[in-house]
Amino acid sequence: MWTLVQTPPLPSPPCGVQNPYSSYRRRRISIAFGHSTGNSKSIKSIPRCNYNDSIQSFCKKGQLKEALQLLSQEPNPTQHTYELLILSCSEKHSFYDALTVHRKLIDDGFEQDSFLATKLINMFSNFDSIDHARQVFDKIYNRTIFIWNAFFRALTLAGHGVEVLDLYRHMNAIGIIPSDRFTYTYVLKACVVASIPKHKEIHAHIFRHGYHTHIHIMTTLIDVYARFGSVQNATCVFSQMPQKNMVSWSAMIACYAKNGKPLEAFDVFRDMMTHVLLPNSVTMVSVVQACAALGALEQGKLLHGYIIRNGLDSILPVLSALVTMYARCGALELGRRVFDQMGKRDVVAWNSMISSYGIHGFGAKAIETFREMIRHGVSPSPISFVSVLGACSHAGLVEEGKQLFDSMWKEHKIYPSVEHYACMVDLLGRANQLEEAAIIIQDMRIEPGPKVWGSLLGSCRIHCNVELAERASRRLFELEPTNAGNYVLLADIYAEAKMWDEVKQVRKLLEAKGLRKVSGCSMIEVKRKIYSLQSVDEINIQIEQIHALLLKLSMEMKQNGMYVPDTRIVLYDLEEEEKERILLGHSEKLAVAFGLINSSKGDPIRISKNLRLCEDCHSFTKLISKYTNREILVRDINRFHHFTNGVCSCGDYW
Repeated sequence: MWTLVQTPPLPSPPCGVQNPYSSYRRRRISIAFGHSTGNSKSIKSIPRCNYNDSIQSFCKKGQLKEALQLLSQEPNPTQHTYELLILSCSEKHSFYDALTVHRKLIDDGFEQDSFLATKLINMFSNFDSIDHARQVFDKIYNRTIFIWNAFFRALTLAGHGVEVLDLYRHMNAIGIIPSDRFTYTYVLKACVVASIPKHKEIHAHIFRHGYHTHIHIMTTLIDVYARFGSVQNATCVFSQMPQKNMVSWSAMIACYAKNGKPLEAFDVFRDMMTHVLLPNSVTMVSVVQACAALGALEQGKLLHGYIIRNGLDSILPVLSALVTMYARCGALELGRRVFDQMGKRDVVAWNSMISSYGIHGFGAKAIETFREMIRHGVSPSPISFVSVLGACSHAGLVEEGKQLFDSMWKEHKIYPSVEHYACMVDLLGRANQLEEAAIIIQDMRIEPGPKVWGSLLGSCRIHCNVELAERASRRLFELEPTNAGNYVLLADIYAEAKMWDEVKQVRKLLEAKGLRKVSGCSMIEVKRKIYSLQSVDEINIQIEQIHALLLKLSMEMKQNGMYVPDTRIVLYDLEEEEKERILLGHSEKLAVAFGLINSSKGDPIRISKNLRLCEDCHSFTKLISKYTNREILVRDINRFHHFTNGVCSCGDYW
């Protein structure tokens, strides 16, 4: 790791002797502006031609080569000349010429010029040459806050977040206090780049130095809190801001949308609109993402109309978000229509379409779209492979998935990350090739993270493999000691295997650690309003009517021999009747009943759930779709289930 070495100050000249550097700089400035330096005879006797104006003119016209030819003949270039040369090198993307200018600048005695040092650091940052930027920073003695900020920016953009935080710590240690907003914004962003949660400490510094009312800094702080999942802190910062602009409102909406709180995102959006602030494209992307999370198709259509009316329908990120939103709301054909109407498609747009096919179980279409993207000359990104491998997993396309995984490095020079290995483990695990999945983990060249072991544990849950489940859960308990979901999955597997003593041990472990199982929650949109139903829901005013309808449907289907409750998934050693009562309280069943009660007969019922659809709810919903002659769409945490006439689009493979 690079460590800052404090550069010693220039040595002070003896008493009564002028600083030679200062004298030299004054002499150069005087010459540049035609002033006398006290030795007018010697200066006037120097025959020279001043090319500064011509060099500057060439730079402004974009004629860098001509400017550099004159530079070699100009004995006294000015600061402004070098400023324009540096800017011209950046505009021309000419790294070689930038090095030439830098060398000449040093030869002409401008190495300690703080203004030019800042420009040089920014230029080298634009060339992705952090080493050259570091050289400039290291050699400058009189460092202004602008130099610090320029170097912080360069390091952050280059992904050197740890280095920024080290430098910031050193800057505080030597008593340099940030005098503008940029220092804090770059250091906060460095926390995200480095994945080091130092943002609370920096928040305290911001407050201590009186920047807690600065709109730009506090907006950045909201974004950083959001990225670390600290929604409550982000909300607190937002509520205490004396002024808010469009960017700060958008940051708060994005915070909720990306942290599993779509309803709150919609509330903030509505509040923003009452402040007569027109949303920009960034705002609309976040709101559309929130709509996608809710599965609220009618709300999504309203947003789409607003986007068209306000001329935002030509912006690629907005269109890509719409493709994803329609797919996640169960209207895949509408998403495809938006995709087909795009005048231009970037890799994000293609990824949106590929993942859309994937979550609906159309693995072959996802692969076809992936190959079409390559034929159109768009290079796949790492996310492209996550999307297409996920699609293979949901469709059980094992061989196709293996071929795509092999092509990552061989054909596209993309080295597999943890996410890609997790996709492969999930692909093999779902297909009951658990031993091969375990071998992939064993042979990984990078450390398997929670996603990889979580994929294996999830597959063990599907196929009730106790031995591998215990192996995966041991690693997960070490990596994610506070993730209650891992303990619940293991308990599910033990319950499936009738290992009740082990189930009790896992439950005791959960209690000892103070962890609680995530409650099931299902969202449903009825007549453009969004409703949330919990597995234990006593707030809904229709809850008694909902329970009565579920009990009636359950009894009728059991009497007709259609439905046999799958009580194996209940983790408690209880009587069968009590287990059946617990099953009827699952949030997706409550949402289905709510939809049957409150929607018109011909309307599809659209539900989104925060957890995986359990086996009993899956079979129950299939039967309900046939028994009531209703189309029911349920999106769980993994994929879409389209229930029609007693059949699910997943083919019971999820």
